[in-house]
Amino acid sequence: MSAEISTLQKTLLSNRDPAVEADSKPSESSSSLNARTESDIEPIRSPTDFFREFWVECKKLWVLAAPAIFTSLSRYSIGAVTQAFAGHLGNIELAAVSIANSVIGGFTMGIALGMGSALETLCGQAYGAGRLDMMGVYLQRSWVIVNTTGLILSPLYIFAKPLLRLIGQKQEIADAAGTFALWMLPQLFAYTMNFPVVKFLQAQRKMIFMAVVAAVALGLHTLFSWVLMFKLKWGLVGAAVALNASWWFIVAAMLVYIFNGACGQAWSGFSWMAFKNLWSFVKLSAASAVMLSLEIWYFMALILIAGYLKNPEISVDALSICMNISGWTLMVALGYNAATSVRVSNELGAGHPRSAKFAIVVVVINSFLIGLILALILITFRKEYPTAFTNSEVVRKLVTNLTPLLAFSIVINSVQPVLTGAAVGAGWQALVAYVNIGCYYIFGVPLGLLLGIWIGMISGTVAQTCILLILTYRTNWDKEASAAEDRIRTWGGEPDAKETMNE
Repeated sequence: MSAEISTLQKTLLSNRDPAVEADSKPSESSSSLNARTESDIEPIRSPTDFFREFWVECKKLWVLAAPAIFTSLSRYSIGAVTQAFAGHLGNIELAAVSIANSVIGGFTMGIALGMGSALETLCGQAYGAGRLDMMGVYLQRSWVIVNTTGLILSPLYIFAKPLLRLIGQKQEIADAAGTFALWMLPQLFAYTMNFPVVKFLQAQRKMIFMAVVAAVALGLHTLFSWVLMFKLKWGLVGAAVALNASWWFIVAAMLVYIFNGACGQAWSGFSWMAFKNLWSFVKLSAASAVMLSLEIWYFMALILIAGYLKNPEISVDALSICMNISGWTLMVALGYNAATSVRVSNELGAGHPRSAKFAIVVVVINSFLIGLILALILITFRKEYPTAFTNSEVVRKLVTNLTPLLAFSIVINSVQPVLTGAAVGAGWQALVAYVNIGCYYIFGVPLGLLLGIWIGMISGTVAQTCILLILTYRTNWDKEASAAEDRIRTWGGEPDAKETMNE
């Protein structure tokens, strides 16, 4: 059920997409929906046909992907800036920030983001069906669920030090990471407030505003991190204060934007209806929560494994620098992920199976080429870029040696999120969750223990990418388009369908 609803949501959302507005109107009747099937992309019979359609599809994709990429890069860079500054404090400080952000923060973020995923589905349905009055209720309902989840997870921050010692982390790293995690508790609740707001605004295509807020937050964070950590010599405490302030600035800016009426009928004030149907809301997020958490926890597990190696602070430091670089490049692919999901669901809903398949081909080519260029740049400057993250010659040398593997993983990670976006657009969240379990935990982690952490990580991602490629290639896209059209007819305009959606 969750997978079907998620597919429907993205289909309905895409009807508001300005890049495809000429093809799709929210008020269209079933007959006009059938008429749109006649404008599906013609079979491509020559290179000229391919490049013509490729250019048209590229423009549609970049309208969606560009603001999403910029926002993702800016927000990710907030944490990366903190780690870069921490590396200049010392090896223990860098390892502490890496463990706290990747293990404690990564674990809780995976759960909180997953629990907030129901809002993406329900707000999208309400927007597509013209029930804007329900969007504010869904936002408040998500706040109740996700903040309750945050309270349940908060002991992980409070007792981080003994927990890290319990699982065998080195005393110095566990002590420093535990102190940093305790100071980072306010960021947990910034996350639980932020995730629902982001889904609420994305459903209304408020992407430019979110990009501006993220850019301002990054600039302020860089300035205040430098002042607090080095000028005032607050060290890791200063890093935590700057991170907390930056994320709460993002949340506050978006709340002011919403409460001041920028969202129109989508926000009409607080309502007691937020406390109705909470259990259904929780169940709706299950498939996406599992899919997201398994992927995030996989990288967290690899950081933990590094903490058990000889000279653990060196291993954790080097791996965290590589994963920081990988994370930045991954943000580009995640922007494409969002664009792919919208494009695929839009074309399926419009009855354009060939267009949906061609959109996947175009975005995979785009993302692969960008990943290849980034990998080549990294290899070219492999001896220079580690200096930005650490003063340790030993760590810099290890990062330089890991760069070829890092470059290969960047190319793979440029394709994998795109295929995941296609899977989400077609409603395959539960299936992808099973793929993640097999590729990451049954295959990747054990291989990492035997042959090396980075080899294990790459192997798991390569296996997942290959399986998603096979699934995408073998999919009957005509059948997927038919299923999406049936959902629009069932849910798109009848009063009882709307009532069912609200429940």
